[in-house]
Amino acid sequence: MLSKLWKRQAPQMVGIDVGSHEIKAILLSKTADGYKIVSHATVPVKKGAVTDHEIRDNDAITESLRQVKRSLPKGIKFASVAVSGSAVMTKVIYMDATLSEEEMEAQIDIEADNLIPYSLDEVSIDFETLSVNSTDPTKVDVLLSACRTENIDARVDALDAINIETKVVDIEGYALGRSFEMVAAQLPGEAKNKVVALVDIGANITTFAVVENGETSFIREQAFGGEQFTQSILSFYGMSHEQAEKAKIEGDLPRNYMFEVLSPFQTQLLQQIKRTLQIYCTSSGKDKVDHIVLCGGTSKLEGMANLLTNELGVHTIIADPFQGCLHADDGVKKRLQPDISKYMVACGLALRSYSQWRT
Repeated sequence: MLSKLWKRQAPQMVGIDVGSHEIKAILLSKTADGYKIVSHATVPVKKGAVTDHEIRDNDAITESLRQVKRSLPKGIKFASVAVSGSAVMTKVIYMDATLSEEEMEAQIDIEADNLIPYSLDEVSIDFETLSVNSTDPTKVDVLLSACRTENIDARVDALDAINIETKVVDIEGYALGRSFEMVAAQLPGEAKNKVVALVDIGANITTFAVVENGETSFIREQAFGGEQFTQSILSFYGMSHEQAEKAKIEGDLPRNYMFEVLSPFQTQLLQQIKRTLQIYCTSSGKDKVDHIVLCGGTSKLEGMANLLTNELGVHTIIADPFQGCLHADDGVKKRLQPDISKYMVACGLALRSYSQWRT
């Protein structure tokens, strides 16, 4: 459990997003009008090394992280990483507002023992005081989070192997929600006061984060992503996996591919997004979200943003932090511009360097 001393400034951390297809890392510095990229890296991951967001091949991930480290400044010591939201159990509990941090921690252990279906020796627990309870002002809402320690240790151990200390283990959905700060200026009007759904379409998992008034209020994951698109190309045109990936990236596909492969995949993706937004609206009492921001490696599929705008009636854009508050030297910006939307989770993790810090 974390101790209860608050520092004013967190250490500078590189945000490292460990995916099933590649590892993305970004290091940010704070500027007067936003953030600037100090360093970045994208390194492929051996197929099967990460499955369902769990590290299955520690050696392969460590080797990929070594390649990431070579792209970082030599003095970098700390990192922020994330575990899948599906690996984390969360519950909002109510506690007496007069409890001290130490008393609250003791009470949390009792609550956790009732909530978690594992031995407490097998889990890592943390909590955060949210706000005064809306129905009883003598109570405070407290977010209790628990994750199997082995899921955390796999990431911590891999970074330890390359001599980088893990300072923060976040939840991917919340890291995605935090990255909204980077793209808020892309949206019209007072977007910070609106309800915005960020949708990160990865290789195997699509992660959702709904941000209301600047705070992440809902996260969810769906087991669907760009790998399904690759598999369709592979099976439809008799290609190997490597050929299908290359053809997808370079656009070197038969003329009928839009009708045969792209359109059916987009329809499936639309249904996944629509279903998750319905779950959010049902749980929140909202009629709809105000904006959708697409990100991740599959977000830039031709016509995807327009399809969502037309089918869902919700203004949809592709994330471009460079149109928000992210800056970079000209060479870096030119190199990263086509792929910057896939760095959103990594950016959200890197932003932990500039948030309130507890140690």
